Amino acid sequence: MNKIRYLWIPLSRFVRNYHLVSIAILFCLLIAGCQSPIEPSRWEAVQQASQNQPVTTAEVIAGGEFNKFFPKTEDPFDIVYLQEKEGFAEAGLLFEGDEVATLAVSDTNTNPDALEKFAESDDTLEGYPMAAVGDRGTAILVADRIQVQVRSNADDFAPADRETWLLEFDLDGLASLLK
Repeated sequence: MNKIRYLWIPLSRFVRNYHLVSIAILFCLLIAGCQSPIEPSRWEAVQQASQNQPVTTAEVIAGGEFNKFFPKTEDPFDIVYLQEKEGFAEAGLLFEGDEVATLAVSDTNTNPDALEKFAESDDTLEGYPMAAVGDRGTAILVADRIQVQVRSNADDFAPADRETWLLEFDLDGLASLLK
């Protein structure tokens, strides 16, 4: 009888500990499953959205080709290039060191859906089709393919300011990339 009792005590401790460990594991899995997924940053979201987009048979313009057509700045403005990839280039527009807007040029062959906003808009800017991009963005379409966009980062950078900076791009130079 004593041998059974000595065997029962370690066995009962094991079973009790096993249940505690099982409950702890289940609790951790429940907590991990209830957490909301991490939202991608706005840059990651754009990157994910632009992946797997159909590319037309036309060749995509390299992002580095766009840089020379960005506006030339004078004090107190400056431009800092932020991103460059196939069919896209982006820069920050600084005013006295603070970023007030982002400037971007993209080849719509990487995202043909981008053309829809221009087809739905009757607005033009000096002959270029123009469309609003959300509350803070304005874009024009050059040569039916290249989208040029200015997006406000500061509240006091108004739509008229965005239009002014759109016209500061070398739009004829951008159009010449397609010839």
